[in-house]
Amino acid sequence: MVLQEIQDSIKTCFQKYVDFNGTAARPEFWWFALFSFVVSNILGTINPMLGGIFTLATLLPSIAVGTRRLHDIGKSGWWQLIGLTGIGIFVLIYFWVQKGKS
Repeated sequence: MVLQEIQDSIKTCFQKYVDFNGTAARPEFWWFALFSFVVSNILGTINPMLGGIFTLATLLPSIAVGTRRLHDIGKSGWWQLIGLTGIGIFVLIYFWVQKGKS
């Protein structure tokens, strides 16, 4: 059951590769974030170039699902830019863990 939810979340994020419209529920966002983090670290340990390529390949889907997650709580996707300040990542995490409409 949980494995199916994880697979569906990852599949949805790749299907909506650069779709910045709509919403993403918390599980979809967090399962994809966990998948990206784990696979990137494993590949980076095996071969740093592979880890970098995977990270670049998942950059747009990560931004897109982050935007859809922010839409789910009534925020603009542009809020992700606050993460560039360093401390702003904590604000984003706070937003991303909020209960949304989905």
